[in-house]
Amino acid sequence: MSESPAAPAPAPDPTTPGKKPMSNLNQRLLFGVLGAVLLLGSVWYSAWSFALFFGAVQMRMLWEFYRMMRHAGYKPAALLGGGISVVIFGSLHIVSSTLIPQRGRFAMFGGNLFDVSGLFLIGCIFLLPTLLILREMYAWPRDNQNLSPFANVGVALLGLLYVSLPMSLLSVVAFNAQGYDYRRIFALLLLVWSSDIGAYAAGKTFGKNKLAPKISPGKTWEGAIGGFLLTLAMGWALGYLLPELSVTYRLVVAAVVAVFGPLGDLAESMLKRSVGVKDSGRIMPGHGGLLDRFDAFLFILPVLALLQLLAG
Repeated sequence: MSESPAAPAPAPDPTTPGKKPMSNLNQRLLFGVLGAVLLLGSVWYSAWSFALFFGAVQMRMLWEFYRMMRHAGYKPAALLGGGISVVIFGSLHIVSSTLIPQRGRFAMFGGNLFDVSGLFLIGCIFLLPTLLILREMYAWPRDNQNLSPFANVGVALLGLLYVSLPMSLLSVVAFNAQGYDYRRIFALLLLVWSSDIGAYAAGKTFGKNKLAPKISPGKTWEGAIGGFLLTLAMGWALGYLLPELSVTYRLVVAAVVAVFGPLGDLAESMLKRSVGVKDSGRIMPGHGGLLDRFDAFLFILPVLALLQLLAG
C-alpha cells in the first residue's frame, strides 16, 4: 500500500506578528523603570521640575477619580475641578517655597498671608462650592441622570479634598529653612517603597491572618507588621541621607508612613470595589493608573504636613 501524501503545512497566519508581544512582567519592569527615572529626575533637578511633575500627576489622579465616579453614575465637573486643582497645587507650592525658608516651617498666618498665591488659595477654597453649584445650574436639567445635582457637587469637592489637596501638601514636605530639598522627597519615596516591599515579602512568606478581607483579600496582618518593621529600619538608615534630622524625628516619620500608607491603599481599594473597576486608569501598562501608584500619599501627606507645622 502506498503511503498517503503528507498534509501540507498550514500557511502562516498573516495576522500573527513576527515578534512575540511583550509579557506583562516585562511591561511592568520597563514602564516601572521609566516612571522611576522620570520621577526621581524631576524631583532631583529643581523645585520647578518637581512642581511641574507632581502638578501633572495630581491632576491626572483627580481625573482618574472623576472617571471612576462617572462609572458609578455621577457627573462631576472634571474640567473645572482639574483647573482648580492646578491653582491649589501651584498656590501651595509658592506659599511653601516662600514661607518655609523664611520661617523654617510652614505657617499660613503672618505677614505673608496676603501674598497673591495665598489669596488665590483662600479664594479657591471659599468659592469652590459656589462655582460648582453654578456649573450644575448651567447644565440643569441633565438627561439620563437620577442623581441630585448636589451629589455631583459633593463628588467634585470630594475629589479635590481626597486627591488634590493632599498631593499639594507635598510641597510642604519638600521645603525646609534652606529652601527646596530634594532629599526629603527621596526619603519619603524610600519609606513608601520600604513599606510596600516589606508588606509584600512578609505577607508572601508568613501571611495567614487577613487584614481587611472584604476590601483587599491579599493583605495580611503579618504583611502589615513586616512593612512596619522595614519602614522603621529605613527611617533609621535615612540618617545617612538626612543627618541633620534626629533619629526620633526620622522614626516618627517612618511610623506615619508605615501606618497611614497602607490605610491610603485600603481606601483606594474600597473606592475601586465600590464602583466596580479593577484599576483607576491605564496610563502605565502593567501598573494601572497614577491613583493606584500614589494612593498611599493621600493619607500620609496630611499627617506629615501637620508634623511639619508643629515641629518644623
